Amino acid sequence: MKTNYNELPEFSKEVKWFSKKYKSLPDDLEEFKRVVDVAPLGNSKHFNIIMRNEQCAVVKARLFCRYLKGSSLRIIYAFHCVSLKVDFIEIYFKGEKENEDRERIKEYLKNYS
Repeated sequence: MKTNYNELPEFSKEVKWFSKKYKSLPDDLEEFKRVVDVAPLGNSKHFNIIMRNEQCAVVKARLFCRYLKGSSLRIIYAFHCVSLKVDFIEIYFKGEKENEDRERIKEYLKNYS
């Protein structure tokens, strides 16, 4: 079964903004989706489950961007085990922001349940 991908409106805006700076981002995102298709909860130390319940797991992962030689973006997504759905919640540059937007994740989970 194929994984279904969705983006929160804030995520789409962030991707649009970062894509201006980092031209390889759209391709890097497609590559990331291929990894998630194979290992939805990650396959290395670059993936970290920050919250989990019966329906879904919220994962924080490194998104390697070819334009960012050496450093990387962070991507937060929710993987819904039953429906095989991935919702992209947030993307941010580690150098500009220390941690994920916990409020946005809480909002997402509240609206989802």
